[in-house]
Amino acid sequence: MAFREVNVNEVKEVLRIWLGVPGSRPPGLRTIAAHCGVDRKTARRYIEAAQAAGLQRGDCVDALDDGLIGAVIEAVRPARPSGHGAAWDQLLGFEDQIRAWVAGDGPHPPLTITKIETLLARQGCVVPYRTLHRFATERCGFGRKDTTVRVVDGDPGSECQIDFGYLGYLTDPDTGRRRKVHALIFTAVYSRHMFVWLTYSQTLAAVIAGCEAAWTFFGGVFKVLIPDNLRPVVTDADAVNPRLSQGWLDYAQHTGFVTDPARIRSPKDKPRVERAVQYVRGNYWAGEDFADLAEAQHRAEAWCRDTAGMRTHGTTAARPLEVFDEDEAPMLLPVPPVYDVPIFKQVKVHRDFHAEVARALYSIPGQWIGSVLEARADSALVKFYARGNLVKVHPRQPAGGRSTDPEDLPTEKIGYAMEGPGPADRHLRRARPRRRHLRRKTARRSAALDLRCGRSTGCSGWSAATGPAQSKRRAARRWIWTWCR
Repeated sequence: MAFREVNVNEVKEVLRIWLGVPGSRPPGLRTIAAHCGVDRKTARRYIEAAQAAGLQRGDCVDALDDGLIGAVIEAVRPARPSGHGAAWDQLLGFEDQIRAWVAGDGPHPPLTITKIETLLARQGCVVPYRTLHRFATERCGFGRKDTTVRVVDGDPGSECQIDFGYLGYLTDPDTGRRRKVHALIFTAVYSRHMFVWLTYSQTLAAVIAGCEAAWTFFGGVFKVLIPDNLRPVVTDADAVNPRLSQGWLDYAQHTGFVTDPARIRSPKDKPRVERAVQYVRGNYWAGEDFADLAEAQHRAEAWCRDTAGMRTHGTTAARPLEVFDEDEAPMLLPVPPVYDVPIFKQVKVHRDFHAEVARALYSIPGQWIGSVLEARADSALVKFYARGNLVKVHPRQPAGGRSTDPEDLPTEKIGYAMEGPGPADRHLRRARPRRRHLRRKTARRSAALDLRCGRSTGCSGWSAATGPAQSKRRAARRWIWTWCR
């Protein structure tokens, strides 16, 4: 039970119940403590002090006068001019040492109260743990949190904070498996109006899909986006110069917003959306049943508009949707055309003058063989860059396809590489007479083999099971195989 001050009436009630009713069994300490709402040890201390002051269990209630109650309280709680007891005064002599232990002394890290209690006991200072904890908290800075400054909301339509939050599990009707559902939450800093996008993954494509849906929901694009350190967005987190992924930079250039990522492990950099994660999980997701992700997304948009948008916000004391429609919506950037999510990849040009992107082959000029190029592939074109310079452009091919430009190949190898009639056919026509010559030569040797099949091939005679003709043909095939090999 936590410490609390027991007043005069409670002390008198403890002693009255202890005296009991004449003719009845006197109650015990457990019964007295439960009736008066105090700890059993506290009741014992007041009863022992009253007995020391001359109170007997057979006395009547009139014996509990103000003089007796004052003597009992003085004995249990002696006067403390400073508000603290002897243990606190004992700790005053070690205040500087305790402050150094709490803050960390040189190479040593800050110590816990339990460790400080052990070190003080070695120096002969033995005090209760709670007294030491209060002393370290009030006078030595233990457990003191850094102060914070409320940041202004900024101009309407300027900033939007986004963050992922885990909601729960949902059965995927396509696979029948239970899958994790994440919510990508967009919160307008000025109005607190929000949008929720549900997804099974946290890839770049999922983040961009959520952004596209958010711009349609809001009717425009915010000028500054403040995301968490999402791996698809931030490849190298840094407090001053974070490095953004190529895909996210390409999308930001297409849309027109500026990205200002929050610092790692600094939720105060995006506090408007941090609290919204718990609100979405508790008010929208909890206790609901959804058939699939599409139904959950449809109901999430209705919830953002009708429930979250029309509530009275605790900080702004206004309805987010009304503030957004009045102040922020006219200040947003226009919604851009639909973004074609590309593939960014580093590829190597092989000796066959081709590079592979998304399981399709594309020809590259021979001067880049062995080099690593940057590839950008959308649904229409595939572009290859070398140190920022455009090297080659091809139409996008499906998986297993190939796009070969004859100008990328050597002149003497174009006929072998390209399909259709060309120099390769002439090579085949020149090779046909030689194949006919080999067939005639093989036939003559096969005929000569009929006379010496036993000696030349190791065949000892005709086979009674297969007959002479089949045995001779088998021997001829063995001899031809030996000769051709």
